[in-house]
Amino acid sequence: MNKKLVINEKWCKGCVVCVAFCPKDVLEMKADKVVVKNESACIYCGLCELRCPDFAIHIEKEEGKK
Repeated sequence: MNKKLVINEKWCKGCVVCVAFCPKDVLEMKADKVVVKNESACIYCGLCELRCPDFAIHIEKEEGKK
C-alpha cells in the first residue's frame, strides 16, 4: 500500500474508539494514547479516522509514491 497511519499524540485523549472500531486489530493503547501495533495488517478502511472524535488519527498517502 502507498498509505500510512498518522497519529497526532497531542490530540489523542485515549478514548479507545479507534481501537474498538478497527476490524484488523491494528491499533492498541499504551500510556493512555493510541499507537500502531501492526500496520502491515491495516486495510486502510478509514474507520479509525472516521470515528475519532478528536481528529487524532488519519490515513495519509505517502509522499513520492503513486
